Formats: sequence, C-alpha cells, structure tokens
Amino acid sequence: MSSLNSVIKNIRNYMRIDPGINGDAQRIEQISWLLFLKIYDAKEADWAFDEEGYESIIPEKFRWRNWARGDKSSTGDELLHFVNDELFPALKSLPVTASTAVRKSIVRSVFEDTNQYMKDGVQLYKVIKKIDGINFDSYEDTHAFAEIYEIFLRELQSAGSAGEFYTPRAVTDFIAEKITPEIGETCADFACGTGGFLVSWLKALQPKIVTSSDQEEYDSSIYGVEKKQCPYILCVTNMLLHDIDSPDIRHGNSLGRNILDFTDRDRFDVIMMNPPYGGSEKSDIMSHFPKDLRSSETADLFMALIMYRLKEGGRAAVILPDGFLFGTDGAKLTIKSRLLQSFNLHTVVRLPATVFAPYTSITTNILFFDRTGKTRETWFYRLDMPEGYKNFNKTSPIKREHFFPVDEWWQNRRELRDDGGTFKSRKYSADEIIAGNYSLDLCGFPNDEKIILSPEETIQKFIRERERLDGIIDGKIAEIMRLLEVKE
Repeated sequence: MSSLNSVIKNIRNYMRIDPGINGDAQRIEQISWLLFLKIYDAKEADWAFDEEGYESIIPEKFRWRNWARGDKSSTGDELLHFVNDELFPALKSLPVTASTAVRKSIVRSVFEDTNQYMKDGVQLYKVIKKIDGINFDSYEDTHAFAEIYEIFLRELQSAGSAGEFYTPRAVTDFIAEKITPEIGETCADFACGTGGFLVSWLKALQPKIVTSSDQEEYDSSIYGVEKKQCPYILCVTNMLLHDIDSPDIRHGNSLGRNILDFTDRDRFDVIMMNPPYGGSEKSDIMSHFPKDLRSSETADLFMALIMYRLKEGGRAAVILPDGFLFGTDGAKLTIKSRLLQSFNLHTVVRLPATVFAPYTSITTNILFFDRTGKTRETWFYRLDMPEGYKNFNKTSPIKREHFFPVDEWWQNRRELRDDGGTFKSRKYSADEIIAGNYSLDLCGFPNDEKIILSPEETIQKFIRERERLDGIIDGKIAEIMRLLEVKE
C-alpha cells in the first residue's frame, strides 16, 4: 500500500513540474488514461490466454506493451509526438460498430473526450515509467490490485471539485448490504462516478455465486452512466479490475432522455445512487420531465428518474441533501408525494455532516424505498459521530464499523433519544408526514455537533436553514388551512 502511495506522490511531483498540467482535475485525468491503458493491457493478456485467436482492437504499435513497457518508450519530444500525433488519434478513431464487443468498444469510449495535457516529454516519460512499474505479479493475486486502486480513488476526495465523483466506500458498502443483492437482479447507478456503488454491489453479491449460470448473471448485473469523462475512465478501469470484462458503463447524461419514453426494458431491480446536488441543468434537459417534476435542482431530477426506472418490486437507496427533506418548491413536493403514494419509503438515515469532507460539509441522508406499494410508515435514524471523533476528514474517514449502531438498530427498530432528549430514531406514519407538508426533516441534530465552516459554507448553511424554516412554516400554514376547511 505504502509503495503505491509513493508512486502517486512521485507522479504528482513530476506533473507539477510540467507546464501543461494545471490543477488536480487535469492531473487526475492524465493519470487515469495511463492507468487504463496499463490495466487494459494486463486484461488483454488474460483474455489472450483464455481465448485462442484473441485479437486486440488496439493496433499492435499502440498497445501498452509495445510502446510503454520496459525500455521501449521513447523520450522527450519524440515521446510527445508519438502520444499526441499518433497514439491519441489512433485510439479516438478505433473502428467500432454496433456488433463490436463491449470490452473492445470501451477503449474508444474512454479516449473520445480524453485529453493529453503534458508538454514536457521528460516528465511524461517519468510518469509512464512509474505507472509501468506497478507490478501486478508482486501480489498473491492480480485481483488484489483492485484494493490498491481504491487508494487512488480515495485521493479524489481531497482533489477539489473532483471529490464529487467519489462516495466513501464505507457508505456504499453499508447501503449495498442493506439492499441485500440476489443473483439474477440488475443494479443501476445513473451518475456512477468512479463506480463505488457498483463495486459494493458486486462485493455483496459475489458470495452468492454457486453455479456457472450464477457467474454469468453476476457478470451482467451492473449498469452505470457517467456524464464526465474523467470519472467515466476511472469507473471502467475499476470494473475491469473487478473482473467485469464487459462493463455496461455508458458515457453520457442520464437525464438526456424523456422519462416518459422509458419502458419495462429500461427498468432495474435495484438502484443505488449518490446523485449530484447543488447543480442545475439546462432548460432542454428539464423539458424531458413532466411540468410538475421540473426542477432547477439536479438531485430532484434524478429522484424523478429513479422513480420511473425502478421495477415493480424493486429496491432503491439514494443519498440526498437536507434540502430535499425539507424543500417545499413545487417539484420537491410532487416528488415526495409520489414517493409516499407509489413507493414504500421505509427508512431514512441521516449521516454526519462531514462524511463527504473536505469536498462538502452539506448534511446528507440515505433514503431507502421500494416499489411494493404506498408508504404506511417511515423510520428515521440519525447516525452520530463516533466517540472520540470531532469530524471526518482525509486522514480519518468514515469506516464501515461506524455504521455498526445502525446495523444493530436495523434489526431491532425502536425509538431512541440522545442525552439531550433529541430523537435519534423515531417512526412516523405517512399521514403524519403528509400533514407536515411532506417534510422528511424529522430526525434532529445532536446538540454538541460543532463543525468549523468556511465563509462560503456558512452562507450555504444559513440558506439551507432558512429553507428548512420556510418548509416548517409552510407545513403549519397548510395544516391550519386544512383545519379551517374541515370546520367550514
């Protein structure tokens, strides 16, 4: 583990010297396509061993083994010319048709919108040598590199805006375990980032493989879509490392299709997501939704999409910010109304505010629901910071063991209060939630929670608090209006 940390540190140092690299986002994209080619080359070696007559879609000259391995790589300006004027044009224009195997067509998909930023051929050579030096054979099993790869993905969480692509593995593992995957089911993530939810799905499902048929079902059980190129590359690479040789990962915008056009063939047994929030979509994207579901908030649109693409009897778990819980704009109320009327929202788990630090300190929640009928009651549970922790950060991230209190409560649900008398866990009927103007902000914050925020985050916190209070007031007004109507 420490050796790979050293490799990543050295690569960063080389890139800092290069005049073409400007910031973490470009640095990560540069590392990503190089890692992809290195790992894809290793997978091709496996495929060629297993399949007689295997042919690579990549021309021999451009396969990693033939230009980057050992002493085969050129240096300086010659290397820059090869990468910029030969390698990239060749990979961007690989012959791909509808009949091309997924494991081959992904190469072109990975490179279609990828950039080569480095301008110093000497530094590029050093980076290539470092990546080529990662030795799969030094581990007992080459699959162990998948765990090492997690170190690299974790680095994204502290890489500025790139952190939005990464959900802590403790969170995705907890959710996947509570979803309880079964062989034969399909799982989708419509904003899959680096593929964390899909990896956790595979991890939870793998022990249930018994037969060769089970293995085939397992291999084809995932579906992902990612809008941005860098996390798309990272996700495809992640799936290859987890032996999904033909990963059904699409590069595009999940919101780019009219949701009324989806049929049963477009639906999934399970959907697990941490949709982007805080952003907004263009008006042409919002036009893909019925008027009462159109929203300027991306997370709202994804919630609507999820409800349209979940199978009858299917299960979903979605991470959403507090703003969705207490929001009262038209789209949010419509979504929450449908969530209660057409789905069973059985559990809401509030996460500590710093789970996604340093990317954001926005408080988030996990909504667990299924398509088995309307909601009758919803349990709320607040996960507090573990003893001895003031907050989570890069060096002290949330761990799976921090969810153990939820695990115990999940099997034995009951009302709980903290030392200050605030509810940690409580059950509400659907009628109570509706009477409160569909507010799901029903589990209080601990009294001793103290988080130091930046000025920008402080402003956002006050805005969210104002929205929350507006939601409470609107709920009380709605309740009074209903009472007046009854009396009349």
